Amino acid sequence: MKLNRRSHLFNTVLSILMGLLVGGILLLAIGVNPLAALKVIILGAVEKPKYISWTLVQATPLILTGLSVAFAFNTGLFNIGGEGQFVVGSLAAVIVGALVPLPPVIHPIVAILAGMLAGIIWGGLVGLFKAKFGINEVVSSIMLNWVALYLSNLCMAYPFIRKPESDNSYDILESASIKFLGQWKISEAGRSFLRAHKILKDFMTPPLNWGLVLAIVCAIAAWYILKRTSLGYELKAVGFNKDAAEYGGINIKKSIIVSMAIAGALSGLAGAVMVLGVNENIAMLSGQQNYGFNGIAVSLIGANAPLACIPAGILFAALTYGGGKLNSQLNTPSEIVNIIIGIIVFFIAMPKLFQLIKNYLNKSKGMKKTGEVKVNE
Repeated sequence: MKLNRRSHLFNTVLSILMGLLVGGILLLAIGVNPLAALKVIILGAVEKPKYISWTLVQATPLILTGLSVAFAFNTGLFNIGGEGQFVVGSLAAVIVGALVPLPPVIHPIVAILAGMLAGIIWGGLVGLFKAKFGINEVVSSIMLNWVALYLSNLCMAYPFIRKPESDNSYDILESASIKFLGQWKISEAGRSFLRAHKILKDFMTPPLNWGLVLAIVCAIAAWYILKRTSLGYELKAVGFNKDAAEYGGINIKKSIIVSMAIAGALSGLAGAVMVLGVNENIAMLSGQQNYGFNGIAVSLIGANAPLACIPAGILFAALTYGGGKLNSQLNTPSEIVNIIIGIIVFFIAMPKLFQLIKNYLNKSKGMKKTGEVKVNE
């Protein structure tokens, strides 16, 4: 197991380096200094407390959607429907957060649970279709992504949720916010305190929220379920070998539905966190936001390990947020970062390539040593 983990870590690090190398070659091709671009990306993510805070804000939904994909992967399923689960989670959270007045502490909890419940239903449907009718989860989840998108837009057509003369929903109530410090940041006492602590002010100015804590807790919970519980054992057993699991008395259909429901809950939570902690409303969508699809990349970078989704999500967010400054500082298309991430995922998806290269190098090294021994003899 330790050797396997080391191999995953080695492949991931090498894939990241290969992504940066290919990105550097492309930058050279368009006349941009790769080292200068790399400096902009790194400093753009960590140079100031505000930048670090924004990186963490953007990493939060990616960690959760990455967890969603990773959990399903560990049970033999491919949750490509995280985008739709994210959308319905956002929709449910904004309905509860904006239209259901509740006490401050209870309100965000209920809104978060509503978002997770919507994700459970959306993910559970995929599991139900596969378990009962044998429909491949990739097909049904992709279709449900579009259903979620148009369902959200349909709801936005009704005046009970849509602001007058706007394409946005009503903002969530202050009692539903999950931002750190919340209203205290804009109170007189809060402003006085933050003025006296500039670094803290810079760090807290972006919408840093409790979603990051929830994402870390969910990562630990997902790891614990998969590694330390009988439920996790059953779900993984079904993923490894359905026939053997059925022979062992495991209810395969139930396990498939439960696995996809848990995966859906995580993506639904990501949508709720963005509504309650960052955006404060939802808008009519012209296309998919790609949080669910980016979660696939995060999961792959983290080798489908729940705990590894935390640094993988932060890395993804740092690259995209820091890379967004390439255009303004170097007049370079920021899309180069998407190419780098794509190359990283491309190489991570080919672990056998690195193993073949490693075997070839070891073989060449062995042949060289053999030749040296014969010459000495």
